[in-house]
Amino acid sequence: MTSTKQRGDLGEDAAARYLKGRGYRMLERNWRYRQWELDLICRDGDTVVFVEVKTRGVGTLGIPADGLNRKKQARLVKAASQYLTKNNLWDEPCRFDLAAVIDTGSGMDVEYIENAFDLTGLNT
Repeated sequence: MTSTKQRGDLGEDAAARYLKGRGYRMLERNWRYRQWELDLICRDGDTVVFVEVKTRGVGTLGIPADGLNRKKQARLVKAASQYLTKNNLWDEPCRFDLAAVIDTGSGMDVEYIENAFDLTGLNT
C-alpha cells in the first residue's frame, strides 16, 4: 500500500522526468518560503514555469485538477512572487502549469496542462 506522501513523491518524480524529456530545465523541486511551497520550478526556453503536481490513484474520487482550486492558485501565486523576488526574475516571462498524475498501479500517467490558470480575477 502506497501512502499519500509516497504517491505524491512518485508523482513529482514522474512529472520531473516528463518535463526533462520535453526539454525543460529543472531549477528547483519543493521550493519553500514560509508556509508556501512550489512543487517544480523549471525553464521552458526563456519562460519560468511554476508546475503544480497533483497525483491521484486509480479509482480515486475526482481528478487531479480538482485540487487546483482558487485558494490553492492564490497560494501558488504568493509563493511564485517570493521566488521571483528572491531570484530577481520579475522581468522574465512566467506561467503556471499543472502536471496531473494518475498512479495506475503499474506506473504513472502524466497529463500536462500548460497555462493551467492565469491571474484574472484571482485575489491574492
